[in-house]
Amino acid sequence: MELAQVRLLVSDFPACYRFYADVLGLKPQSGSQEGPYEKFSPATGAAGIALQDRSMMAEVLGELGDTATGHRSLVVLRVDDLDGYCERIAERGAVIVHGPAQLTDRMRVAHLKDPEGNLVELQEWQLLVG
Repeated sequence: MELAQVRLLVSDFPACYRFYADVLGLKPQSGSQEGPYEKFSPATGAAGIALQDRSMMAEVLGELGDTATGHRSLVVLRVDDLDGYCERIAERGAVIVHGPAQLTDRMRVAHLKDPEGNLVELQEWQLLVG
């Protein structure tokens, strides 16, 4: 088994598309800015993030509402330079809600939300010296 992608069900597809492409800088697969589906890939790594219009999945399953309540996901992205990346995405409109801060002895994190309120965690792993 392998992870193919994390898919987020969103209500405002264009706003979320712009966030993942323009603010976070992930590469869209097809450029489908209006939806109903798009996959984004980081510069490195195999797994990606996909957006899917929430109403499309509601039709398929007949059980999801048009809007989510509470935190329904946490997208985790690893970056090499957490402080620098946070500065760059803040210049492009991201609002960092926590950090950058040390989380463990080997990891620093920062958190932000996409336009739908999905949490995004940025991680920077540090080598242990000793």
